[in-house]
Amino acid sequence: VQLQAFGGGLVQAGGSLRLSCTASGRTFSNYRAAWFRQAPGKEREFVASDDTSTTYYADAVKGRFTISRDIAKNTVLLQMNSLKPEDTAVYFCAAGGGWVSGLASTKRYAYAFWGQGTQVTVSS
Repeated sequence: VQLQAFGGGLVQAGGSLRLSCTASGRTFSNYRAAWFRQAPGKEREFVASDDTSTTYYADAVKGRFTISRDIAKNTVLLQMNSLKPEDTAVYFCAAGGGWVSGLASTKRYAYAFWGQGTQVTVSS
């Protein structure tokens, strides 16, 4: 599966962005999908995931971010509202096959395929 992320940019605090991740080579709806992010000098961290039946969110984004799928476009979306400066990071989409537990779906090792990342910068 080849993944390509789009939609990053510069936004003021309180604003919104929508990230898209398009898959080629396979049907994305057959795979577990997730978004991770990595801020400068920090480890890559979990943001949100969709295992085709359940969604999971990091506490830091719960209530502000929404992960969803556009089946027709073979795309996974991340709607980000009420953005904060601490949301500034490079955002990566990921896909994984096979069954894992809900907790495991929030871990990097559950995903074999990764997109190239898209920069999100939130100014205060």
